[in-house]
Amino acid sequence: MTTIAFLGLGQMGFPMASNLVSKGHNLKVFDLNPQAVEQLVSAGATAALTPADAAQDAEVVITMLPNGDIVRQVLLGEKGVCETLSPSALIIDMSTIHPLQTDALIAQTKEKGFSMMDAPVGRTSINAKDGTLLILAGGYPEQVERARQILLCMGSEIVEAGGPGMGIRVKLINNYMSIALNALSAEAAVLCESLGLDLNVAIKVMSGTAAGKGHFTTTWPGKVLSGDLSPAFMVDLALKDLRIAIDVAQQTGAPLGMGVVAETYYQAATQAGRGRQDWSALLSEVREMSGHANKH
Repeated sequence: MTTIAFLGLGQMGFPMASNLVSKGHNLKVFDLNPQAVEQLVSAGATAALTPADAAQDAEVVITMLPNGDIVRQVLLGEKGVCETLSPSALIIDMSTIHPLQTDALIAQTKEKGFSMMDAPVGRTSINAKDGTLLILAGGYPEQVERARQILLCMGSEIVEAGGPGMGIRVKLINNYMSIALNALSAEAAVLCESLGLDLNVAIKVMSGTAAGKGHFTTTWPGKVLSGDLSPAFMVDLALKDLRIAIDVAQQTGAPLGMGVVAETYYQAATQAGRGRQDWSALLSEVREMSGHANKH
């Protein structure tokens, strides 16, 4: 079994570390919460006084911490991991932090002779307890293979996201879309209420359309992602329908802030001559607005 330094025993980190202990790995744990440390020690882990102490003789270091500044302090600060870590060890940051901080940490640890990858997680604390997290592994193939069996003690599925730093990138995009969609869903629910429509009826309808299933898996693959912008549903028609919804919301007092922002994109697409293209052409328009069109 592997000797692992596990740093960060919060809501997600504690059950993740517990699963590693239960699978027979030798864990040395560090956290500012002494109760969490004591509980892991009673389960078979060893307490560390500092991150440097935890990293002594570790083959793998796992960090699961609240933000990038703390990850940096734990790895590179005084009495940090890099003071005692063997150059043959692997650092796995499973925290959700800023991707540019991840890039900097990978570069800084590499300068010191260490190997580091990122592997943030998806799903919930319930999945952390059950060992069924989704692991978003950002690393070179040899790093991911080395980490695979350890990661599978904490999760049931590993997605190889690309090279180092790509795990946190895909998690950021997933969370951004989920969080923004939650706001849009709330607006749609309130619009239902303002129009006297039973929300259950709307849910039944939307569960079978792009509204509920999402465009990544419905409208886009056969259209904009395949280079086909012949209209199945035109940008101009989408803009018309969106404006009707916004007008209704204004008259009934329902807030449609997300819809108003969306209108600016559809209007820009129409003004750019995309009005008779498929509504998935909005991707092309946003690419051009961002200056990324030449990268695709």
